[in-house]
Amino acid sequence: MNRLLLVLLTLAATAGAVVAYGDPEQIARAGDSVSKMLRQRNVEPAPAVHIPRGKAGEFALHAKINGVKAPMVIDTGATSVVLTWETAKAIGLPIEMLEYNVDVETAGGHTKAARLTIDRLAVGELVEKSVPALIVPRGQMKTNLLGMSFLDRLESWGVQADKVMLHGYPDVTGSIKRKRAAN
Repeated sequence: MNRLLLVLLTLAATAGAVVAYGDPEQIARAGDSVSKMLRQRNVEPAPAVHIPRGKAGEFALHAKINGVKAPMVIDTGATSVVLTWETAKAIGLPIEMLEYNVDVETAGGHTKAARLTIDRLAVGELVEKSVPALIVPRGQMKTNLLGMSFLDRLESWGVQADKVMLHGYPDVTGSIKRKRAAN
C-alpha cells in the first residue's frame, strides 16, 4: 500500500511538473530529484522468524497475544488461529460473552468454537493486529494453533530443512516512525 502511494505521488509530481513548467530539462531534473529522494530513503528490512522443528516433529513457539506470552504450534491445516479456553482466560479475553456456534474438527474430534478477533498477535518481530481467531470450549484442546488467519498475512512462509521460516513485509515507513519516536 505504501509503495503504491509512493508511485502515485511520483507520477503526480511528474505530471504536475509537465503542466507547470513545460521545460523538458526542468522536468528531467525534477524526476532525478524525486528518484534520488526515494533511493536515499531507508527501508527497514523485512522481519523474519525461524522456528526449529521439535523432537515430536511439530513447530512450537511462544507468541504474545495482546502482550501475554502463550505457547502455540504452527498448523497450516487450521484455517484460523485457534486458542484453548484456558489460554483465552489467562489472556483476559471475554470468554463469558462468547457464543460457541462454529463447527470445527480437531485432532480430538468434532466440537464447537467461538469467533473473536485478537487485537495483537506477535511472533518474534512479526506483529499482526486484528487477527481472526477461534476459541474452543474448556478441555477440548491442549494446544493453541497458529493457523492461516495469521500465516496468510505474511509475505511468505515455508519449511526448509527442519525449520519453518516466516517472513513479514518490509517496513517502508520505518525511518519516519523511528525519527518521530526519537523526538
